[in-house]
Amino acid sequence: MITELGHFALVLALGVALVQFVVPLIGAHKGWAGWMALAVPAAAIQFVLIALSFGALMYAFVTSDFSLRLVVLNSHSLKPMLYKVTGVWGNHEGSMLLWVLIVALYGAAVALFGRALPPRLKARVLSMQGLISLAFLSFSLFTSNPFLRMAEPPFDGQGLNPLLQDPGLAFHPPFLYLGYVGLSMAFSFALAALIEGRIDAAWARWVRPWTLAAWMFLTIGIGLGSWWAYYELGWGGFWFWDPVENASFMPWLFAAALLHSAIVVEKRESLKSWTILLAILGFGFSLIGAFITRSGIVTSVHAFSTDPTRGLYLLGILAFFVGGALTLFAVRARAMEAKGVFAMASRESGLVLNNILLAVAAFVVFIGTVWPLVAELFFDRKLSVGAPFFEAAFTPFIVGVAIVLPIGAMLPWKRARLAPVLARLRPALLLALAVGVLVWALGSGRSALAPVGMALGSWLVAGAGVDVWSRTGRGALAGRLKRLLRLPRADWGKALGHAGLGVTFIGISGLMAWQIEDIRVARVGETFEVAGYEVTLDEVERLQGPNYVSTTATIRIAREGREVAVLHPEKRVYPVQAMPTTEAAIDQTLWRDLYLVIGDPQEGGGWAVRTFIKPFAMWIWAGFTIMALGGIVSLSDRRYRVAAGAARRRGALGGVPAE
Repeated sequence: MITELGHFALVLALGVALVQFVVPLIGAHKGWAGWMALAVPAAAIQFVLIALSFGALMYAFVTSDFSLRLVVLNSHSLKPMLYKVTGVWGNHEGSMLLWVLIVALYGAAVALFGRALPPRLKARVLSMQGLISLAFLSFSLFTSNPFLRMAEPPFDGQGLNPLLQDPGLAFHPPFLYLGYVGLSMAFSFALAALIEGRIDAAWARWVRPWTLAAWMFLTIGIGLGSWWAYYELGWGGFWFWDPVENASFMPWLFAAALLHSAIVVEKRESLKSWTILLAILGFGFSLIGAFITRSGIVTSVHAFSTDPTRGLYLLGILAFFVGGALTLFAVRARAMEAKGVFAMASRESGLVLNNILLAVAAFVVFIGTVWPLVAELFFDRKLSVGAPFFEAAFTPFIVGVAIVLPIGAMLPWKRARLAPVLARLRPALLLALAVGVLVWALGSGRSALAPVGMALGSWLVAGAGVDVWSRTGRGALAGRLKRLLRLPRADWGKALGHAGLGVTFIGISGLMAWQIEDIRVARVGETFEVAGYEVTLDEVERLQGPNYVSTTATIRIAREGREVAVLHPEKRVYPVQAMPTTEAAIDQTLWRDLYLVIGDPQEGGGWAVRTFIKPFAMWIWAGFTIMALGGIVSLSDRRYRVAAGAARRRGALGGVPAE
């Protein structure tokens, strides 16, 4: 009964989404206040209906209702409760329901918190959000219905993919979707502004917090996914340049560019057309990500579906939204005339350069991701584009971003002189150079990766510190410290975001340059040495888990006779799926990770043991955390929660549209 109600609520939500799209759009065109006002209750009702539907599906998973086909395919009565819950979105149909729930959530949030928005702009934004909901609700109901019944329900289900039965990956998809789908809000604002024919500083101020929220959630989601791959897959890497990993990385790059570009529109009313284009591309690449994971064109642990029919439907959605938006973009080109002018040396120029580097980096990743697919489809050639290509082609652009960020953040608007800015950044530059020289010396000149990467990371962190300190003006230290504490939270958030990127630079360069790997066959009781650590395989035992059987090793790590850690790497087998997984054991400190993996028993006795020493590994995810914290701090700034001032509210966006 509850699942039928969930199905019915989803059908009703489709009807409400149609109303939300059509009625406010007509009302905004005609100037009918009542029709425009309908957007708010429609957005709220749609969210409530989809939330009820999602809750009904979750109830079916929690109670192991095996009359539902989706539960049979993705759950099992012996699964721990956490994975029964997260199994709701650990599959194609459930994840699409989560997708439309988040689309509706953003629409309801604008309806609730967008009271200061001009009525016509608000009606058009919610109308466009309703159109997005309409498209994906149709996709869910007609091709991916999560409420299909089984004619003959089995006694138990087939279980969830064991690789997904992990806390890190349990929460990775919701955060990633909050970011992916959050870019739909920037897209809706862009379409609303194009329909209205006006893009100005007030519009940029309204769109920035939604973009920032999407970027922040994407940062958390990508960080969680990277951490999961690091400790769960057993290969010891944090990024594989997998097509699906790239599908989340490209919207993140475009969202970062959009954040910086919207600042120029808000402050100087320049880069209007570029900012609108970034909003379109950001959501467009989110749709490309959905297509890649659900069309069957790639095989990956991340991929949800292998049905080409669904892929064609998603391709149609992608073509409709991106093609339609770009057509409207071309028609409204005159409405995006820039007003502000600026010199080559200015903050605007720094942000433009930042945008170009981020956008080109995203397109480099895109080419590397899709070229093997294009080559196979059109030229019947199987190509493999792996880490060497991405590292060689992508690295120069992200290095350029790191060099430009501290300088661009401190340049004055409109016209500036580089010399004073560089003079204030001299301590940061000297620190970065000192770190680079020190790392080069300690590394005996073996590789430039570590010194260059750590110098750039130090440059970003120190540059962010100098930027914040320079905003306190001059005078006595006590007075400057007081002013430091009173700085706007957005300034602190920007500094944390830039510093977090620097910390990630340090972690990646240190790990990739100095990682040590040892693979050998070890017998129980045997001790061997890896990079000054004595590693002893104490015992290997077979243990029964809640829904798996584990081969668990006890390995002692010592250094100079002193015990450092006792680790328990596992090899698990899930009987329901007859699938093994590797559970690495990690001893983590600020400066290095000891990373151990137990393999299969070997002929003649002994076990395969992989030992990694990974310097600065923790810094990678500390950097992600700091960047996300920067987004949270910025969003807490009152200026992000308050719309443009009264003068702007009385301005063009609230007036008669140029249609």
